[in-house]
Amino acid sequence: MNLFYNANGVGDVLLVQLTTNNPKNVNITSHNDVVLIQNAETNEVVGFNLFKATSYVEIEGNGQIELTEEIVEKIQLALTKNGAELVLDVDLSPKFVIGQVMRKEKHPNADKLSVCTVDVGDEELQIVCGAANVAEDQKVVVAKVGAVMPSGMIIRDAELRGVPSTGMICSASELAIPNAEENVGILVLDDNAIVGEAFRA
Repeated sequence: MNLFYNANGVGDVLLVQLTTNNPKNVNITSHNDVVLIQNAETNEVVGFNLFKATSYVEIEGNGQIELTEEIVEKIQLALTKNGAELVLDVDLSPKFVIGQVMRKEKHPNADKLSVCTVDVGDEELQIVCGAANVAEDQKVVVAKVGAVMPSGMIIRDAELRGVPSTGMICSASELAIPNAEENVGILVLDDNAIVGEAFRA
């Protein structure tokens, strides 16, 4: 689940994204201050807008809002109060984590891509990477599916030249680290970085 808020641009509305899938056709249903957005084919709720948001949830700042257990509880109360029959099932685990490249193999259909197996602590992810400097045993920053990059791009499951890829190995510039050099490849961390821990720039 991702939360976005922009009082100046949109008004007092909390925009809530529940899935990284973008259906072509959606249905909209209103429940007082809640507007549900549903996949027209499956009826899955893919997101919703909460109007008069600050009367339900304390919100600081603009842009992406940090997801906390307290905010989730208050949003759930807002849904219930407005008669929207939706139970939130939220993953609060960090979306930017330290990973270790366990294996690197040549992409079968692209000379400049590598297929990497990356240990992120609780699982191993297959990630297709285009950086020339990626190598086995490196500690790297992984943006998991659902992560929102500083650019606003949302990380989704993908297929690159026929090979599935789950997540992204990040460069310093993609993470908007101050004074990061462009086009220098992925960010390689010190050996003492702990696999599975949240990464904070």
